[in-house]
Amino acid sequence: MKNIHLKIYVTEKQRHDGEQLHEWLLEEAKRLGVPGGSVFRAVAGYGRHGHLHEETFFELAGEMPMQVEFVLDERLADHLLNTLRSHNLNLNLFYVRSAVETGTI
Repeated sequence: MKNIHLKIYVTEKQRHDGEQLHEWLLEEAKRLGVPGGSVFRAVAGYGRHGHLHEETFFELAGEMPMQVEFVLDERLADHLLNTLRSHNLNLNLFYVRSAVETGTI
């Protein structure tokens, strides 16, 4: 089956309406009928500014990157992205959208 793999990158500290952004994204996707989603927390990473974040004792809390991902049909992917744009979050969310083949064996 052909689907879309949608990944949205956030940090632990990002919030929307007082809720952690990754949790809000999952709830919003669920409300729109997306069949499932997952959040993955990075052990280390850097972004476009080149600042390396690593999970160490001295790392400032909330700076670790997180990936929120969904595998969904193209219509739902379009709907989710358009909904996120219309909420005017002012968060400058970075996402990756890829066509994938899915199935079960």
